[in-house]
Amino acid sequence: MFLEIATERRGRGMVNSPREAPPFRKDIENRRGRSTRRRMWKKLFSVMIAGTNARLRAWTIALTLSLLFVIGLVDFRLSTEVSLLPFYFLPIALAVISLGWRFGAVTALLSVFVWTAGDVAGGMHFASSLVPIWNALIALLNYFVLIWLLFTLLQSHRTMEARVHQRTEALRSEIAERQRLEMEVIEIGERERRRIGRELHDGLGQHLTGTAITGQILVEKLTAEKSPETADAIKIVSLIKTAINQTRLLAKGLLLVEVDPEGLRTALQEMARSTADQFKIECTLEFEGDPKTREGAVATHLYRIAHEAVRNALAHAKTKRVLIRLFETKEGLTLTVRDFGVGLPARREGSGLGLRIMAHRASIIGAAFAVETPPDGGTLVICRLSQAVST
Repeated sequence: MFLEIATERRGRGMVNSPREAPPFRKDIENRRGRSTRRRMWKKLFSVMIAGTNARLRAWTIALTLSLLFVIGLVDFRLSTEVSLLPFYFLPIALAVISLGWRFGAVTALLSVFVWTAGDVAGGMHFASSLVPIWNALIALLNYFVLIWLLFTLLQSHRTMEARVHQRTEALRSEIAERQRLEMEVIEIGERERRRIGRELHDGLGQHLTGTAITGQILVEKLTAEKSPETADAIKIVSLIKTAINQTRLLAKGLLLVEVDPEGLRTALQEMARSTADQFKIECTLEFEGDPKTREGAVATHLYRIAHEAVRNALAHAKTKRVLIRLFETKEGLTLTVRDFGVGLPARREGSGLGLRIMAHRASIIGAAFAVETPPDGGTLVICRLSQAVST
């Protein structure tokens, strides 16, 4: 059973000859090339629709008139054998797209004039002088209808682009605000964590120390009087000293502000050792290679994720053994925390607060996070950073 907050899968390809690029690499390059060309044409089309580039407008006018001249010349050469009337819509459409419906209407008038003049100059005979005028009006009406349809479509496209842009900006603002609030919540949590740590160290710790001293004085008095309650008093002092040590360990973990990028392994070792001493379980750290991060914030979040995973294992898994692993591969840095307890329940009503906190910390540093149940039982927490993030 898998409860995945985010997963990351990587495949392994066969090694090809060094003279020939692997097929998947060629496919990726081809896709990138096609994507680049699509973005280029889309950008050019957007600029043409916007009509804000003066130099591009001048080139568009020249191209429209040149295309109209070429079509008219071909139409004149073909004389009356073949009609090229539909092809005149090409320069008309270009004019509407780039410079608006007014220039499109002017281009339509020029197209009809060139078409009619070509037929007359080519020797086409008409039953009446009104026939070419009628044909020109019908062609012009068709062009105006097409211009209206095309201009309406372009206006709808501009409106849709504007709405998409507004919604994109609103979504970006919402995401930025959410990230700011999430960071603020984490900062508030860190401040409260440090405040509780100081209160444990300076308040409860000092109070327990004073109590232990008082108890030790009582032990000395009872020893001098050879009282039978001496053994009980010694036991009480021993319990108080144990409470002092536990309080110091808790305060030390809470007062940890930031882990040094080079000291992540040391911090995890200290956490494993203190967890084993405090809760009387087997808590070990295994590492491979030289795992390190480039930023202290990344190391701190990894430490907090491991700390939260260990705490969840102690609170819910009923385990006597916790294994923390930190290793680095070609894909990146990986942190795992596994317990050998009862594992995750078969049915869960959502994820717990601890899992959400760990997943959120992983998302902040750009890591993939997952919680799995191994075949032989227990729970496995995985946090994997890509090579670009961890180095």
